[in-house]
Formats: sequence, structure tokens, C-alpha cells
Amino acid sequence: MLDVAAPRTETPKTADEVAELVADANATGRRLEVVGGGTKRGVGAGVGGDAVISLAALDKVVDYAPEELVLTAQPGVTLAALEKLVAAHGQMLPFEPPRLARLLGTKGHATLGGTLAANLSGPRRLRAGAARDHLLGLSVVTGRGEVVKAGGKVVKNVTGYDLPKLIAGSWGTLAVMTEVTIKVLPAARTEATLLLFGLEGARAGEAMTLALNEPAEVSAAAHLPARTAARAPLKGSMSVTAVRLEGFAASVAARAEHLAQALKGFGRLERLDAEHSRAFWLQVREVEAFARDPRPLWRLSVPPAHGWRLGEALAGDLIYDWGGGLVWLLAESEPAAVRDAARALGGHAAVWRGEGSALAPVEGPLAALNARVKAAFDPNGVLNPGRMGAA
Repeated sequence: MLDVAAPRTETPKTADEVAELVADANATGRRLEVVGGGTKRGVGAGVGGDAVISLAALDKVVDYAPEELVLTAQPGVTLAALEKLVAAHGQMLPFEPPRLARLLGTKGHATLGGTLAANLSGPRRLRAGAARDHLLGLSVVTGRGEVVKAGGKVVKNVTGYDLPKLIAGSWGTLAVMTEVTIKVLPAARTEATLLLFGLEGARAGEAMTLALNEPAEVSAAAHLPARTAARAPLKGSMSVTAVRLEGFAASVAARAEHLAQALKGFGRLERLDAEHSRAFWLQVREVEAFARDPRPLWRLSVPPAHGWRLGEALAGDLIYDWGGGLVWLLAESEPAAVRDAARALGGHAAVWRGEGSALAPVEGPLAALNARVKAAFDPNGVLNPGRMGAA
């Protein structure tokens, strides 16, 4: 049997070196896989690259102005390092980025660039917005080998087409980030979580919708059905529906009391203090209940008010985050059935662990639009070929 050599890994230390590597790939017909910490390398369709560009050496914080709530960094800086830095100034990454390394069975450390490339957000997304909403500006090398800068260091500094929002969520298929500017926010002084127990899907959906519509500034809402709640690490005896409140202690206490009154018709309610609240939402953020299950793992995005309907349409174990808008599903279901169920609710689905699958299989006009965007940024298909299903 012939041994197939692993693709060579290049580790550029500057943006110019990235541009040289991409330009050379265009000239020689090579294709490149772009990686940060490698924690999400196996998500989606396999990448058929001739070489690997690792951004691990582009790991510096370029500028941080706490008083302006703005931070500029290279893509290889780890989330852990960034969070430690901003926490020292009483601030946070508002989109609460997940790591997911344990869920996906990978090693390494999640990076800022990889998180933005995948547009990943944690439970606070329903209040603070997605990762892309906090991306103010960036410098990239397109698949053509061209250096492009877009956006700036203030929130209202984008005219015309918002290139940062296009790059976020493109999984490195359009351009290689070499520097990004994001906004940060003051960290909450404390938090508390209200828990409801024993609710079925529809009733849990009603409770989360009510909580989100109350003037309580809920920062997270999730539902773990009984089978999921029974798994480690929670090991509960019944389903759990949770809503989180963050802010100053007096404000959190007042809002928690108001929300408890609004939710009292849904049954028994308990309150988690700040320490236990943080632990609970870490479990939700990292999807810890599904970390060691070998079944295919799906990530579905649907309108929050209808997320619970997926539990009726699909057999498997589920976690509902973002008030029902983000649904993690463990199931042996046929891929077409899962995608059809999400599509019927106005959403979409992608396999995140299991048999390789395109991250964003699209058809019709949207597929044509995607192809035109890809052709504009990377006409020769140099970057992350196959990651999102394209050749």
C-alpha cells in the first residue's frame, strides 16, 4: 500500500507571507486548507488541500483601547487569552464564543479567527447579537492573493457593502483573515438563572417566548428535554427550561422577581446563584451533554418560536438554545429528513459531527449567488476547497 504524505503545513508570521503563499498557490494551481487552532477542522465536507496554512503564529493583540471598547488582534490569538485580557479590564467578548473542542473530539485551542470564520456565538447571542455583529473591521488576503482592508475601529464606519459580515461565517472559503477589529462590552457584575422543570416542548417554547417578551432583559434562554437533562453533566430527573439575567446585583434581583411572577403559571421554579448559573450556561454553550455520543450531531437554526417543533418531527436527543432558535440534535435520522424538517420551519441544518457533509448545501438562486461571490473572491478555488460543498 502506498503511503500518502500529509500536506505540508506553512505557518506564516506576517500578512505579507500569507499573501505570498496564496499568490503562489494561484500561480502553481495548488489548493490551500486554512486553519487556526484546528478545533473545528472536521466540521462540514472534507477539505482537499495540497498544503495547509496555519495562522497559529499570527497570535498577537495589536491594539486594545478599553475606554473605547475596541480591540484589534491577529486571527491566531486564542479565545482564552483574549477573555483573560478583557476580563482584567472588567470587559467581555459579548457574543460569548463557544470552544466546542470537546464536543467535536478535537485538541487545540479555539482562536478568534476561527470563531469569526464560523460566526460562532454562545447563549448571549439572542440579546447581544452574533459574532459578526461585533466585527468592526478586518484585513484579509483574498483567494486571488490580494490584500483587502474593510471596516474600521468604530461601529458606524461602514458604507456600502459590509465586507466583514460577508467574511464572518464563510469558513475561510473567500479570504484569509490577517487582522480583525472587534468591539467588547463591560462585563456583567453578576447573574442569576431561573429554572422551570418538567415542561414538554411546546410548553417550554411558550415559557421562553414569554420570558423574552417581558421587560426583564433576558440574556439567555434554553430548554433541555428530559432525556438530555438526564445525561452528564447535569444528570437531572426531568426536563429543564432556563432563562438568564445579567447586570448589577440590584437590577438582577428585581428583574428575577418580576420574571418569576410572570412565569409562575408554568410550575415549580428555582433560582441559581451567579456561580451555579455560570456553570450551567457553560454546559449549554459547550453542548457538554452530547460530547461523547457517537451519533451524528446536527446544528439547526430555525425561528425561535417554532424550534420546539423539531422535537415532534425528528427522533433523537435535543438541546434548544437561543430561546429555541439554535437546536443541537443527536440522531441517526436520514440527512434529507433533518434538512426537510428545518426547511419546513424556515430554517436550515448542517452536520457538525459524523459523516462528512456540506455545511451549507443550497440550491437555486442562492446557490448561484454563492457561486458569484466565490468567483469574485477566489476564482481558482484556492481556499478551503470543499469546506462548504463547493469544489
